[in-house]
Amino acid sequence: MKPFLLEILTPTKMIFSGNVTSLTARASDGDIGILADHAPLATVLGKGLVRYKFENGAEKKVENNEGFLIVKNNAATVLLRG
Repeated sequence: MKPFLLEILTPTKMIFSGNVTSLTARASDGDIGILADHAPLATVLGKGLVRYKFENGAEKKVENNEGFLIVKNNAATVLLRG
């Protein structure tokens, strides 16, 4: 799969910045999946895990209480409440 840039931030620190092949998060109205070339999007995130995968198939998870997801220009930014 084609990679895209993902940044995960809190108000005080950068948790992750790098290329991934997929992102899954809990939006306010259900789970959402992001792949490369996704249409522009801004949504509120609810409590749950933010999962992201790398080209080698490895997966990482970050616990989320609430935040925002912004997708544009083949990049995704997850803003988590610290």
